[in-house]
Amino acid sequence: MRIGIIGATGNIGQRVVTEALGRGHDVIAFTRDASRIEEDRENVVWKSVDVLDPDGVAAALPGLDVLISGFQPGNAAQDMADTVRRSIADPTVYATAAKVLLKALESHPRTRLIVIGGAGSLEIRPGVTRADSDEELYAALDSLGLPREYAAAVRGHRDALNVLRASNRLWTYFSPAEDIAPGERTGRFRLGGDQPVLDAEGRSRISIEDAAVALVDEAELPRFVQRRFTIGY
Repeated sequence: MRIGIIGATGNIGQRVVTEALGRGHDVIAFTRDASRIEEDRENVVWKSVDVLDPDGVAAALPGLDVLISGFQPGNAAQDMADTVRRSIADPTVYATAAKVLLKALESHPRTRLIVIGGAGSLEIRPGVTRADSDEELYAALDSLGLPREYAAAVRGHRDALNVLRASNRLWTYFSPAEDIAPGERTGRFRLGGDQPVLDAEGRSRISIEDAAVALVDEAELPRFVQRRFTIGY
């Protein structure tokens, strides 16, 4: 397959690049400034793209089977604090990016889109998400060491999901586990839909490496078209 990855230098994006290459796919790795990339692996081409530019995104789509977007403001892999600040300053950017991606797909309706989003829109009780409750959301942010002001960004991710849900394009939304961090690639995890997947201790957790496995699995064999899915141990 030919897989495009927006945010290919990010925490999840760079693992998705490695996972896709390891399975023999051709990768177009998108970043804000590809001139800074030094890359010697085969079957990967780096290109610059601005995810908020619909014409630029549309120009990047020809030849792609799947476009995976790991867009975040800033580069969390290099400076997480900066990404948090940017996300708080403009939490509407996630919905804006979703609209731009869908607009670009109008001219390439057969290209599938997978958006890597947030976990705050998962249902913790029937019909209730953390994004709906300040108390629930603040408790989760406290446990993750994130400022409570980041609640606006969590809700921004939820708004992006709602933008996708109103579309008839071939979209998929990926909510990672609440606790996602670098770790081991085990290939052993469980998938879910709109509710978090909890381990034996009641925790929602996954390694970034296993999240990348699930994303490339979905690229290869789509199971969640026009749906959201999540992951956990």
